[in-house]
Amino acid sequence: GRTENGNMEGRIMSLQVKNLNKSFKDVVLLRDFNVTFPEDTITCMLGPSGCGKTTLLNIIGNLIPPDSGEMKGFENKVFSYVFQDPRLLPWKTVRGNIEFVLSRSMPSEERNKHTEHLIKQVELDGFAGFYPSRLSGGMRQRVSIARAFACPSDIILMDEPLKGLDAGLKNNLINWFLKLWKTDRRTVIFVTHDVDEALLLSDRVIVLSQPPTRILTHINIEKPPGERDPGSEHLLKIKQALLNAVQIR
Repeated sequence: GRTENGNMEGRIMSLQVKNLNKSFKDVVLLRDFNVTFPEDTITCMLGPSGCGKTTLLNIIGNLIPPDSGEMKGFENKVFSYVFQDPRLLPWKTVRGNIEFVLSRSMPSEERNKHTEHLIKQVELDGFAGFYPSRLSGGMRQRVSIARAFACPSDIILMDEPLKGLDAGLKNNLINWFLKLWKTDRRTVIFVTHDVDEALLLSDRVIVLSQPPTRILTHINIEKPPGERDPGSEHLLKIKQALLNAVQIR
């Protein structure tokens, strides 16, 4: 299980993707690709459109098979997802969408309590009885984030969930996500092509090249997410390094 301070002796401390290969028709997307993801941290995969980020995420989440390669530490792991499109059930309310993914073995009183807590965490109290069609795009994405944490998962996969949102809303969603993550740490693998999102949300940023995909650079950000000043010299330096890396083809 997880511990509050992330101290986990005796467990594999990182999930490993080894010698991964994946082609679509004539395009070799991944060739002998290797990457590790430390558990209970947020890793961001940053790269241009078409560089294989989503394919990699889909292979990790067992949504598509690799042509060959090894996945270590992912066995028996439960995944939850936050997609670009919130993918809520239109016939269920905010409360219903979150309750839907809770463990069936949870007593109903506890289910209610847990659901209400998550709704409060993403500041949607007052909207619990609303259907998705009555919510704004940002609110729907908040429900989707709450749902990812409601699911008893080990790993949260995020595929450009903030794409197309304005800067203010983006920052708010990052803050809501981090608030939930800090009280209930999971391994998060997050895909984006936005350097600012990567800087605000992740412990570690991996920059991917155009296919066949390789890792151009990876940077650990020492200051915990949620406590960073995007204007600080330290972060601006990292931002420049990431921008330079993204531009390398």
